[in-house]
Amino acid sequence: MERNGTLLALREPGVARFVTSRFFSGAGQTLLRATFAWQVFELTGSAFHLGLVGLVQFVPTFFLSLVAGAVADSFERRRIVMLAQGAALLGSTTLGLLTYRGEVTLPLLYAVVFATSSAIAFEAPARQALLPTLVPRALFPSAVTVNSTVQQLGWVTGPVAMGFVIDASGVASAYAAHVVLLLVSLANLARLPATQGEAPRRNVSLHAIREGIAFVRSRQAVLGAMALDMFAVIFGGATALLPIYAEKILHVGPRGYGVLSASLEVGALLSSLALVALPPITRAGRALLIAVGVYGVATIVFGLSHSFPLSVLAYMIVGVADQVSVVMRSTIIQLSTPDELRGRVSSVSFIFIGASNQLGAVESGFVAALTSATFSVVSGGVGCLAVLAVVAAKLPELRRYRV
Repeated sequence: MERNGTLLALREPGVARFVTSRFFSGAGQTLLRATFAWQVFELTGSAFHLGLVGLVQFVPTFFLSLVAGAVADSFERRRIVMLAQGAALLGSTTLGLLTYRGEVTLPLLYAVVFATSSAIAFEAPARQALLPTLVPRALFPSAVTVNSTVQQLGWVTGPVAMGFVIDASGVASAYAAHVVLLLVSLANLARLPATQGEAPRRNVSLHAIREGIAFVRSRQAVLGAMALDMFAVIFGGATALLPIYAEKILHVGPRGYGVLSASLEVGALLSSLALVALPPITRAGRALLIAVGVYGVATIVFGLSHSFPLSVLAYMIVGVADQVSVVMRSTIIQLSTPDELRGRVSSVSFIFIGASNQLGAVESGFVAALTSATFSVVSGGVGCLAVLAVVAAKLPELRRYRV
């Protein structure tokens, strides 16, 4: 692995602390997301409300991300990430205490989901724009791969921990675990230098926001990578329906739900490890398109499965494909963007990603409420493949993109 240089990025000052922070914050993020879904389903037993969680998460993502990107290009990015994680920590502390006392209500839960999503809307572009400033340009693809691998390890850990913690000690303990994870993340961020040699900052303004949007529109490969991810996951995402699959279809309870939630991240972690071990992928555009195709097919298999082992395997393959897509998309976007625009372009990317994850949850939950969970997931996988066919045909620059 050393020979192909993939791990050389870890030798850069600050990178090890950055990816360590990302492991703990990533574990906390997936633990918290799974806990929200489980508690909402516990309170309501409703597929509609699981979809509504996605809508509540999407609203701040849509309305705040462009402003957050301009903020990331105007202020110290490390501090923005720390403030955002501090806000999420406060939300978990509140919910944990009220859940322990038996006083949590559905409106309060939705309010904390909204507040946490607002914090993430500011954290994501600042965090994404911070990483390229820690390494030379030549090592950035390696830094993306290493960071994604560590992040996936965190994302695997979160849902599994959630399932076992809730099964052993209840929902309040899951919120306490999230608080501990964020405290460790913040401790590592605090040890990063306050300045990272970033480009000169400019004021937050409508003109600055428009510059980021105009840049994305002018780069077919960048716009195509974002759009493909968004529409594929809107149609193909099954995450919001996992509590229904665990309880009603596979009959595996909270531990099984934790394993099922983590199986996607396990697949993504295996994919990340393979990307670290193998030579860097140069035909990033083609790899992105192939990955989305595998994602759609595996989603269909998962939707049709009534076997827990097959469901875990299919969802792992979804994770494998998704991780290849993530690395290829991040590489295309960040290498195509100058540093002075990275916060704003990352915010546009986060809107696409947030829209895919959260509107995907809305689409899955609402369609399942009108039909069934199986129909929702299978039809979504078919829709994902249809989007892939259109993008591959209409965006030749994305197909031909090379690192």
